[in-house]
Amino acid sequence: MKICIPVPARSTAAALKLMEEIYPRADILELRIDRIRNVNVPKLLAARKKAVIVTNRRGDEGGDFRGTEEERVGLLKKAVQFGAEYVDIEVRTDRQLISELLADIRKQGSFTQAIFSWHDFSGTPDQGELNKILRKCVLHDGIVKIATMANEMEDNLKVLNLIAEAKKMNREIIAFCMGEKGRLSRIAAPVLGSYLSYASLEKGAESAPGQLTAAEMKRILKVLVHA
Repeated sequence: MKICIPVPARSTAAALKLMEEIYPRADILELRIDRIRNVNVPKLLAARKKAVIVTNRRGDEGGDFRGTEEERVGLLKKAVQFGAEYVDIEVRTDRQLISELLADIRKQGSFTQAIFSWHDFSGTPDQGELNKILRKCVLHDGIVKIATMANEMEDNLKVLNLIAEAKKMNREIIAFCMGEKGRLSRIAAPVLGSYLSYASLEKGAESAPGQLTAAEMKRILKVLVHA
């Protein structure tokens, strides 16, 4: 069970400092470069000591990137060029831009894996719609990530069901609900086979609503796994 801790920094220098703090507590780090002004991608990747996910989140899915879509994906291409282990790209990104990113991964001959993500910060679609989203995500060669806002406790079950569905397709998936009512799914997902779980370094450093701290996640999972 991998725990990924986001790096919630606003500058390259601050990100480098936070990375050092995070390393002992994480299996993977997520570099949220959409939050970093004038980000120096090569410098961040040269300094890494563990695998990283480079995420340049678009605004309508909870991100802070201010440039064009071409510029946004261009930074992900740079991350591939400098050997990032993972790049996260929203499945709703323009098809041509997705194709260009995947072509760059193949051209570099790199071991970079793409994470095709889909987020809904307003709620959770019904099971049929979620299954359609999953099928759309698996059209691309990569890991799937689906995260929705839980407005009802039952929303957790809908999203967790996607883990079993993805396994039937022989695909890795990250699936969970956000928000206070979504905490249950964040705990259950890794036990059910989610590829990884996101947790914050500490209280107040969450990158999404409902995120537990890495210490809380490890403590709860230890009890569940050894129960």
